[in-house]
Amino acid sequence: MGTASSLVSPAGAVGEVIEDTYGGGEACEIPVEVKPKARLLRGSLRRVGASRPGGLIGASFKSTASVQELECVAEYERLKKEYEIFRVSKNNEVASMVKKEAKLDRENKRLRAELQALQKTYQKILREKESALEAKYQAMERAATFEHDRDKVKRQFKIFRETKENEIQDLLRAKRELETKLQRLQAQGIQVFDPEESDSDDNCTDVTAAGAQSEYWNGGALGSEPSMGSMMQLQQSFRGPEFAHSSIDVEGPFANINRDDWDAAVASLLQVTPLFSHSLWSNTVRCFIIGTEETQPEVDIFIRNYSPKLQRVCETMGYFFQVVNFSEEYERPLKDVRKWEIEKSSLIVLLLHLTLPSCLLEDCEEAFVRNPEEKPRLIYHRKEDGRVSSASVQQFIEQISHVSKAKMIDHTGGVEEGTYEIYNCVEKIIKQDILGCETTELEGKDLGNKEESSAPEEEVFGDVLWDAHDEQEQMEAFQQASNSTCELGFEKYFERLNDLVAAPAPIPPLLVSGGPGSGKSLLLSKWIQLQQKHSPNTLILYHFVGRPMSTSSESALIIKRLTLKLMQHSWLVSPLTFDPAKLLEEFPRWLEKLSARHQGSIIIIIDSIDQIQQAEKHMKWLIDPLPVNVRVIVSVNVETCPQAWRLWPTLHLDPLNSKDVKSLISAECNSANVKLTKEQEKKLERHCRSAATCNALYVTLLGKTIACLGNAGNIDETLQQCLQCQDTVSLYRLVLRSIQESLRSDTEKGLLREILCVIGVSHNGVSESELMELYPELSSAALASLVHSLHRMCLLTYGCGLLKFQHLQAWEMVRLEYMEEGENVLSAYRQKLVEYFTMQLSQDRVTWRSADELPWLFHQQGDKQKLHKCLLNLFVSQNLYKRGHFAELLSYWQLVGKDKSSMAAEYFDSLKEYEKSCEGEESMICLADLYETLGRFLKDLGLLSQAVAPLQRSLEIRETALDPDHPRVAQSLHQLAGVYVQWKKFGNAEQLYKQALEISENAYGAEHPRVARELDALATLYQKQNKYVQAEQLRKKSFRIRQKAARRKGSLCGFALLRQRALQLEELTLGKDTPDNARTLNELGVLYYLQNNLETAELFLKRSLEMRERVLGPDHPDCAQSLNNLAALYNEKKHYDKAEELYEKALDIRRRALAPDHPSLAYTVKHLAVLYKKMGKLDKAVPLYELAVEIRQKSFGPKHPSVATALVNLAVLYCQMKKQIEALPLYERALKIYEDSFGHMHPRVGETLKNLAVLSYEGGDFEKAAELYKRAMEIKEAETLLIGGKATSQHSSSGDTFSLKSALSPSIFLEHGQR
Repeated sequence: MGTASSLVSPAGAVGEVIEDTYGGGEACEIPVEVKPKARLLRGSLRRVGASRPGGLIGASFKSTASVQELECVAEYERLKKEYEIFRVSKNNEVASMVKKEAKLDRENKRLRAELQALQKTYQKILREKESALEAKYQAMERAATFEHDRDKVKRQFKIFRETKENEIQDLLRAKRELETKLQRLQAQGIQVFDPEESDSDDNCTDVTAAGAQSEYWNGGALGSEPSMGSMMQLQQSFRGPEFAHSSIDVEGPFANINRDDWDAAVASLLQVTPLFSHSLWSNTVRCFIIGTEETQPEVDIFIRNYSPKLQRVCETMGYFFQVVNFSEEYERPLKDVRKWEIEKSSLIVLLLHLTLPSCLLEDCEEAFVRNPEEKPRLIYHRKEDGRVSSASVQQFIEQISHVSKAKMIDHTGGVEEGTYEIYNCVEKIIKQDILGCETTELEGKDLGNKEESSAPEEEVFGDVLWDAHDEQEQMEAFQQASNSTCELGFEKYFERLNDLVAAPAPIPPLLVSGGPGSGKSLLLSKWIQLQQKHSPNTLILYHFVGRPMSTSSESALIIKRLTLKLMQHSWLVSPLTFDPAKLLEEFPRWLEKLSARHQGSIIIIIDSIDQIQQAEKHMKWLIDPLPVNVRVIVSVNVETCPQAWRLWPTLHLDPLNSKDVKSLISAECNSANVKLTKEQEKKLERHCRSAATCNALYVTLLGKTIACLGNAGNIDETLQQCLQCQDTVSLYRLVLRSIQESLRSDTEKGLLREILCVIGVSHNGVSESELMELYPELSSAALASLVHSLHRMCLLTYGCGLLKFQHLQAWEMVRLEYMEEGENVLSAYRQKLVEYFTMQLSQDRVTWRSADELPWLFHQQGDKQKLHKCLLNLFVSQNLYKRGHFAELLSYWQLVGKDKSSMAAEYFDSLKEYEKSCEGEESMICLADLYETLGRFLKDLGLLSQAVAPLQRSLEIRETALDPDHPRVAQSLHQLAGVYVQWKKFGNAEQLYKQALEISENAYGAEHPRVARELDALATLYQKQNKYVQAEQLRKKSFRIRQKAARRKGSLCGFALLRQRALQLEELTLGKDTPDNARTLNELGVLYYLQNNLETAELFLKRSLEMRERVLGPDHPDCAQSLNNLAALYNEKKHYDKAEELYEKALDIRRRALAPDHPSLAYTVKHLAVLYKKMGKLDKAVPLYELAVEIRQKSFGPKHPSVATALVNLAVLYCQMKKQIEALPLYERALKIYEDSFGHMHPRVGETLKNLAVLSYEGGDFEKAAELYKRAMEIKEAETLLIGGKATSQHSSSGDTFSLKSALSPSIFLEHGQR
């Protein structure tokens, strides 16, 4: 045990210094407790005393005091040391706190400095962010420009490459043809001389072998004109490996037609409209009434009471209704007018009682006996008890019963009841026979089933809005432009146009220039007819621009129409933007898309393009390089041609020479039995030498004037008046004055002026029914007489049921003659039209006419307030929008001074006000339609957030007013989902689409087109979410539904046309056996096939075959055509044995009669091979597929895409026969040809890659299969992005290979990797 001193620290060491390992390296003093010795001693003494009971015996006081003193000293020392220790400790703590405070001050200053630096950095980053965003937008603009330039260079390179390849193929083909011809000549023993050994061409021999056709590229069947089927350019929904047709497949009615593609069939039928009469395409239902004096009460009652009802019926379907009746005072002097009206009329009604006056007999025979087009005819015969009709009536009725299919009404009651019977019969004829409505639809309407009968117009084209009136106007413009019997020496121009089509690309548009009235429209329309006749593979899109400021001159509508035509011919249903700027950007893409699929040339023709509003701005796509098989032809007036276009290759129409002038005038005079003397002809020839008097329009009008006025008076006097007219406008003025002089009263002259002025100030023209409502004093006979005179003299014409000026010069003449007083006259006539159409609106008659005319008239008057009020009429705006006049509607709102947001707010407020007045189910349904239209309109404007509210309101109203499971509710769900898709809210959209699909399936069944539309929408949604497997399944299901639906029901428009054309052709086959009649019977078989009437089609095709065998012999190539058509029909009816026998006969005939590389032979080979494969006779199919490859190689060369198609067909067949080794090189060769011809991203390349992937997978090479399939999917995704993701590839070969989705699923690759 140590001493107490051992517990005390050494001197000066009051605490131990320990380094703080956790602190900042400062020294820290730890105090140590010190116990004094005295305390220890006292404690020991106490312990000793306690151990002895008696205490300390003998101890002194001094010693006791010293001990206490020692203790006090010790205590003092202890306390002193403790105090010192405490003081030092506190000093240390204070020092530490001071250091910490200083440290915190420094940290605070540092953090403040950092905060200031961060704030400065933040400001700097904000500025850099703004600069980066601006740079980003600039970079995006530069990228878009770069992409545009890159695509332009790509197209140029592609065009250059394809051009050179085509040139090589043409040279090879020409070489083979010459070699073949040389071999034939040598085989026939004909000596062929070398041209180099002869000084002239007299010894050159050109012989064609018997049975061969030297110019088969331009025609269809041998020895006949192209059939109706071959004239229709349809994209077939190919089955099996035939995912691409070559250009040799052009013959016969079933070569390019498949009944699955009804809508495409109708679209292509528009190209052959010149075959049909004007009455078939007229937008006016014309009812010509022939009545006797005895039946005048029925006529009066019908016109007064029932004509307005029929007018309303036609108005609801977009047609005009016009009744024409000539009273006795008009019967004799207006013979030509009555004949013209009979020709134009859609329906003729004859009302008889006891007698038939001789003055009416000629009209009756013209209407009922001479009726080549088999138009509907109705005879009403009122009988009386005890009275017998005259012999003339009985004889006429008996004659009609044998030669005509007129309907008869035998009535024995009163006049009122008889008129009501006439009305019922006329209404039924109009709906069924003229407008083409189905009987089931009519019954549905009679039962009040309005929801089912009024299907939305977007049934066919998805959400695309189509205006039938614009298309109607273009068809009539084409017919009128080509309505001339004189060619005016156009042959040299035809050759130049043909050279343009055959010229190698790239080539800029061809400019057809000439002065006003030089014949540009006539030239283009005649050339279009020739192309349609001789080159059925050529797709021609045309547009004839009418008067400036009319609908036909609006650039946005022109581009939209051409884009829709491209969509029709490519069998694609895809969303189409209505933004004019975006529409202009998308049109070249659609053009390139179709050009890649279409096997023939594509020709775009725009007549009078300089009349388009802002032509250079809106037609700038003409400057970009065009696809290799696309040609563009535009016509312009020399004076108004834009400067930038004058550098294009130009075809200038020369003035007419004296020979053409003489032939034109002679043709007009001869038609009117007017003879000109030699001296008069010389005067006219000398007169027609200046630039203004030698154009086609002036000379034609001059001839008509001489013929018309020469019949009525002195020819010399007429000629003198004509020679004083030095231009077309002055000649038109002479014509107008001559018409005025022929009128009998000042009232008629005043009406003539009114009619012309009203037409002049209108937007697109005025209909005859509108004129009769505008001028109640105007009778139908007087109006018919005036219109006949004006139409005969080329002043007026018809367009979409409207009367409009035939030429710009006629319009200019009317303006100078009647409107010289200025704006006041124009304003007065505009006001008259404004009052008329405003009255229609007040009567709730919102037709397409009031929507077209009224806003435009307010715009011309500059009355923004009334225009604003008119636009807020919800039905007017709805009509414009639903017909696709989106740009026009926007321009009106811009004129009013409203932006998109304020326009949307005003529409919504207007709808809210209208909703307050709605009562009853019908008005609520109408309100829901208005809300839906507003939502779609706002969606197209890009105002997605504002589009949701009206669409949701439309959905709520329909669920309440109808039923939650009603089909219209599905329509609302579909539209609302479309907004969510654009808004990228895919979850909401998917839920709505599925609800719409469920409702549609419950309402219509699982195979209705509405169901297909919902499936398409869901497939597009999954495509956007990269769910390709689900999207592909839905798309295939949708496509099958559309196919089945198309089989059951075709387009009503198509049915009506085909039915009328069939009736026309039947009349032509009643004569003797001739090749022409046999060809007509063949066409009839095609037409009835298109109407789904297979039994009748079989009958006519058999008659055609029998007639051809009798007239031409059983081995003639035309017999092979009939055999082919019959075989195709039996194939459709699944009578495969009969089809096989007929195909084999046709193949045998064509092998003996035609060249080895003839397209008709290739056609038969292909279809017989497909039939063998369908029947499981693969061994028989192989040599035919090999022969098809050989024929195409001879026809087009070894590197043509058509050869690749034949190779793929053969490879698919080998795969089915389990001969993968033979199939592999065929696929690889086809892939190489496709890549060289179309590029690496073409759909055909993708399909071939898919087939190669399947082949690699079956061979066990999974990695290669995955790589190939990935490339194929990249191509498919790129194609989907290009076309909007709504259409499947038509070139799929999925019918001959099992599903890649199951064969190449990700799970399979995963298992392979695990192994």
